Amino acid sequence: METPTPFPLHRLALMILILLFWQSASAAETDPPRIVAVKRLTHEIQLSFTSPGAFNSRLETSSHLDDWTTAYTFSRSTSTQSFNLPTRFAQARFYRVVELDTTNAFTGDHLATLEGDLVSHPVDHASFVASWNKQVIYFDPVGGASPYRDLPRPTVVFLTDIHSDHMDSATLNALGATNAIILAPLAVFQQLSTGLRRVTQVLPNGAIAEVAGINVQAIPMYNTTAARLGYHTKGRGNGYVLTLGGRRIYVSGDTEDIPEMRALRNIDAAFVCMNLPFTMDINQAAAAVQEFAPRVVYPYHYSGSDVQKFSRLVGTSLTVEVEVRLRKWY
Repeated sequence: METPTPFPLHRLALMILILLFWQSASAAETDPPRIVAVKRLTHEIQLSFTSPGAFNSRLETSSHLDDWTTAYTFSRSTSTQSFNLPTRFAQARFYRVVELDTTNAFTGDHLATLEGDLVSHPVDHASFVASWNKQVIYFDPVGGASPYRDLPRPTVVFLTDIHSDHMDSATLNALGATNAIILAPLAVFQQLSTGLRRVTQVLPNGAIAEVAGINVQAIPMYNTTAARLGYHTKGRGNGYVLTLGGRRIYVSGDTEDIPEMRALRNIDAAFVCMNLPFTMDINQAAAAVQEFAPRVVYPYHYSGSDVQKFSRLVGTSLTVEVEVRLRKWY
């Protein structure tokens, strides 16, 4: 095993070093992952690296080299991958790429909890999958089984609304959701197939439930702009706040900048929608995010929106520290 070599990136108060590190029994037979380019952006750095081996790889971060935290797990790939990392609030940070000894590690963003990492994996638009404490949690799975073919089957499913980009009985059946626990508002429950209804727990706005070690609160989601009121009426759909392993995760569903969102507190990660005309624009979304100040925010359900501009808008706040993570949803 070779000793990681520091790579100086910036000369100002913000010092970031990149370390390349690998561990694999087959390292002698295949090329290890390696960083091939580093680019400084306004509030981020962009790492480009290759992962040509037979296994998945993991990007790790540290502020002092003694304790490393996983930031993201990547699928193996012979192509160069790029990954943006925030620098706005860091004083010193180190990164390294580690080759794993498996090809089936769950891929995505990592958030440390008291009961293991929560790993979130974007699928498309409003659909994503998370892994935590032996649970596989699906959010609004649609599009048939194909987009999920490399992912484990769900144990818990959250559904937010009746629209076809959030709820599809055929997809749920194809994914084996009849063997999972489904949480949904009443309007969604009424449109599910009989077999899916048997495993569905109905939650109205404001309801609280405990499922698979996860505390769940159903949060309202609705439109407030006069021209958009017909898209999402108050009381029909749910956003959700999940508390798991000491962390609080907010999933907005389809909503505008509503008081119930602004009133949220102590959110560790938020998945916030933004696309017109159905939900809200980036200005509304950025203003709401600055108000409830999640530690991390993921723009999702953003078809047609300028998420780079959303990131800049959030970054204009001088009083809150919100890390915007832009991931591939389309």
